[in-house]
Amino acid sequence: MKPIFFEFTLPVLGKVEFPAYMTMIMVGFIVSTWLCRREEDLAGRNGDRIVDLALLMLVFGVLGARLLSVLADGHLRDFVNLCVNPKLVPAIDAKVLFCTTDAQCGYDYLCDTETSKCYPPKDCLAAFKFWQGGLAFYGGLLAAAPVGLWFAHKKKLGTYRVADLTAPMIALGLFFGRLGCFFNGCCYGTTTSVPWAVDFPGHHDVHPTQLYESGGALLIFMFLYFVLRPRKRAHGELFGALLALYGVLRFSLEFLRADERGGVAGLSTSQWIGVLLVPLGICLWVARRRLAGKPFAPTL
Repeated sequence: MKPIFFEFTLPVLGKVEFPAYMTMIMVGFIVSTWLCRREEDLAGRNGDRIVDLALLMLVFGVLGARLLSVLADGHLRDFVNLCVNPKLVPAIDAKVLFCTTDAQCGYDYLCDTETSKCYPPKDCLAAFKFWQGGLAFYGGLLAAAPVGLWFAHKKKLGTYRVADLTAPMIALGLFFGRLGCFFNGCCYGTTTSVPWAVDFPGHHDVHPTQLYESGGALLIFMFLYFVLRPRKRAHGELFGALLALYGVLRFSLEFLRADERGGVAGLSTSQWIGVLLVPLGICLWVARRRLAGKPFAPTL
């Protein structure tokens, strides 16, 4: 676990930190955008429009990811209490179980002398601080995908073509993003006795579910980019395959997750979203495959 990759102090600006979570997300975004632009340039198209598309999707992706995380991941009450009564919010990664002074708690936590429990300081803006962790991938996908498709249609880039162009890169970005989760210590798994179990503050011998999903996302990227892309028959197949493959991966891994992320009837929010997206992805893939033998329409 390494929440801060590195930090330094600059005149006037003061301390400058590079949080692992956001640093890895930005690395994934830059690499994915570069590959998309490279594809466009090699095809003789205007790669600048893809950069515009990527920036637009980044903004809406972060907004959607944070919104779903705040509303559906089981932490909404904590965000409210952080502003109203922070003593009700548990300091899950405090350095001690019981305290008598603030210094014992570590980080910026405070000690409640009545209960001998650590708690975070008052913060009414915590819900907006996405760079500290707490982005739900499905929220980002559900917000960014429609906006991206609308932009592609408006600029006559070809909605299904652009969907296929970005599909492998979404998986690649997720590969980097889940590595950031691992360094940040969030999205951890259940207790296990496997040899590769890891420890996080307050959570010992747990599944490194972040690495499981990161590896799965990398395999999806490689399958989409190197196997399916050269063999596709119609635009839209790759995006459909992404929805189905990631949906299955995420649905399965959710059973190993131990962090709070909401849910209904025994399934997490992400699993319920997957229940909808997997058949949608399969239907999209099948529907586009039926266009086999027909020429690609440049505006589709």
